Amino acid sequence: MSTRCVHVSEALSEHARPYRGRVIRMVEGQHRIATNRLADSGADQVLLEALADDVKPALPPAAQRLPWLLAAPFRYGLGRPSRFRGSDVLPGIFYAAEDMATAVAETAYWRLVAFARSPGFRRPRTPTPMSAFAVHVASDAALDLTQAPFDTPAGRWTHPTDYTATQALAAAARVAGIALLRAPSARAPGINVAVLDPAALEPPPAPHSSWAFLATHDGLIATREMRSEALRFTAAGFGIG
Repeated sequence: MSTRCVHVSEALSEHARPYRGRVIRMVEGQHRIATNRLADSGADQVLLEALADDVKPALPPAAQRLPWLLAAPFRYGLGRPSRFRGSDVLPGIFYAAEDMATAVAETAYWRLVAFARSPGFRRPRTPTPMSAFAVHVASDAALDLTQAPFDTPAGRWTHPTDYTATQALAAAARVAGIALLRAPSARAPGINVAVLDPAALEPPPAPHSSWAFLATHDGLIATREMRSEALRFTAAGFGIG
């Protein structure tokens, strides 16, 4: 580890603050359907998932107590980078938002990115069911990037596609023992929370709301079930070429 990295981490430690709150995360509503279709019974389902776990990356020790919805993000380092994590870097990060609209916008952005990166891909003609759940987060070691000294210059942490600064910050934060980062969203006016340490999550997760994502020719429409609430997003609006 470089001397500079050590100094940066020590400086971050001085700005750690407590954080307590409820955050919201979205997942595909049919996230278990792949193994369900292969299993004939509940017992077979359990066995199949256990066998699948044997070939998955190991969970960090602090995540092993968590239910699947909370633990899974820490298990994988996706091939594509994210704001606070480089490509294929483990452990992963649990991303969530402090409000529903921001959680929807972030999820919509990544779905539209996936569409754009798949030339010739035929967008689904039927809505994709999505589920939002809430979970409490608590830590005495949080960095709030919306507050001084991290809040200037404006846009410091919200570049649409360049994650160099945010990934470097997250790497130093891990060394400093920071458990989570509170940061402005680059896709909506709200706030995101990036949980670095699984110990900051307080299960169980609670169901929040059900949504349907319908792909359009230039974006998607997110509709909340049982309510007349719809959010529209376009690739151009997100700056996706």
